[in-house]
Amino acid sequence: MQIQANFQDRVLYMRLSGEMDEHSASLARRNADKMAEEYAARCEKVIIDLQNVSFMDSTGIGFLIGRYKKFGRFGIPVFVVNPSFETDRILSISGVYTLIQRI
Repeated sequence: MQIQANFQDRVLYMRLSGEMDEHSASLARRNADKMAEEYAARCEKVIIDLQNVSFMDSTGIGFLIGRYKKFGRFGIPVFVVNPSFETDRILSISGVYTLIQRI
């Protein structure tokens, strides 16, 4: 799992790519948390782009909920965009969309 970040117009864009599983999640968590600390004071919202996520299991759900909570401590809403059909289905069934809106 790789994360690319872009900060523009007070929005932090995080583009995830690869497989979101147990083996890749810890590094992704650390990188995303560093971004939270770096941009929180200047950020109005976070958009997580899932277009290039090829696989997601429950670890991916945990990653998203963890970032929702992390940014939520700063009062910053988190959104997801571009999930694949499979990822969208996982997020729908798990109830993630009750916390994190898809835009």
